[in-house]
Amino acid sequence: MPTQRPGHTRSTAAPRDWRDRKRYVWLLGIVIPILVPASWAAVLLTGSGLFWWSGPAMMLVIIPAMDYLVGPDSENPPDSVLAYLEQDRYYRWATYLYLPAQYLSLMLACWLWTGGGGVTMTPPDKVGLMLTVGGIGGVAINTAHELGHQRARSERWLSKVALAQTGYGHFFVEHNRGHHARVATPDDPASARLGENVYAFYWRSILGSLRSAWSLESRRLRRHGRRVWTLHNDVLNAWVMTVVLFGALIAGFGVQVVPWLIGQALLGVLLLETINYLEHYGLRRQRRRDGCWEPVRPSHSWNSNSVISNVFLFHLQRHSDHHANPHRRYQALCHADEAPQLPAGYAAMVVLALCPPLWRWVMDRRVRDHYRGDIRLAALRPRQAQQLLQRG
Repeated sequence: MPTQRPGHTRSTAAPRDWRDRKRYVWLLGIVIPILVPASWAAVLLTGSGLFWWSGPAMMLVIIPAMDYLVGPDSENPPDSVLAYLEQDRYYRWATYLYLPAQYLSLMLACWLWTGGGGVTMTPPDKVGLMLTVGGIGGVAINTAHELGHQRARSERWLSKVALAQTGYGHFFVEHNRGHHARVATPDDPASARLGENVYAFYWRSILGSLRSAWSLESRRLRRHGRRVWTLHNDVLNAWVMTVVLFGALIAGFGVQVVPWLIGQALLGVLLLETINYLEHYGLRRQRRRDGCWEPVRPSHSWNSNSVISNVFLFHLQRHSDHHANPHRRYQALCHADEAPQLPAGYAAMVVLALCPPLWRWVMDRRVRDHYRGDIRLAALRPRQAQQLLQRG
């Protein structure tokens, strides 16, 4: 259940003296899923194929630059308005609208890849479009993340719909029931270790999360006396959505869309996993005397208050509060002073993570500083931990 600070009561009444300054800015989140029709229109107007690369340009250049120019915002809504904020359905529509825009872009891209749209696309143009569509799918996983944490069955179903484009439907199970329970422990495949580069992390996280999701869902079904191979299995029914989606697109546009569909799905997954990598890099919960892991605290997640990335990612960067209050809606997530802060927003940190030497130069010292120089407290790779033990 969401926590609240002592001395405050939660009221659902409309606030009189407080207004959300970002209320209408959240609608900028729809910019990402409409990049394909926007790019198509720009190509028709200018004749320049560079616009097919609008997704990489937006995510790797424009958003980091805007984060730098706009700066951070650590302002929290007062406790007295949190319940009102969470019940305001306006904010929900900002996430709901992502889905139709997402699938409009996907279908339009399939049409363009197969010669439609009144434009001639070169192979580099098609690759640029694939990267743009993959970025949309990756951010859609984040939208699914927001929807999947809610209690309403309709929103949890929409979460699986958002995941269908990337074929990553098992994320619905693993993130909610696996990652949140095991975050910042050696048992969590989505918590990166100190010194682990992002490319090694991809294999460990993708395969580990898949195995974990299947195991969690199998145990759940058996507890209820049901078979594993059934559409009641949340892993299988999410994957079926991808099969139906891809089957419909192939039937409608031809087999030539297959490599582009596979490529965009892989890119979307890698974008999501890169964000997973930076969220808990090097951070570790400690064992208590009874052998159990200490409770999750703000100090176990890297946070950022960069405004623009937070808007496009529905406050994902306030990750510590999300782990403390997983059902709290994005607009009510709060900054935590105890949380370690990234030097830039997620968009810039994704770029940095793709260059491991630069990443380690920037982040490893921050992990050491976070633990006041006692590297034994960090999330270490097994060989690192063994070497430290041998040194005494």
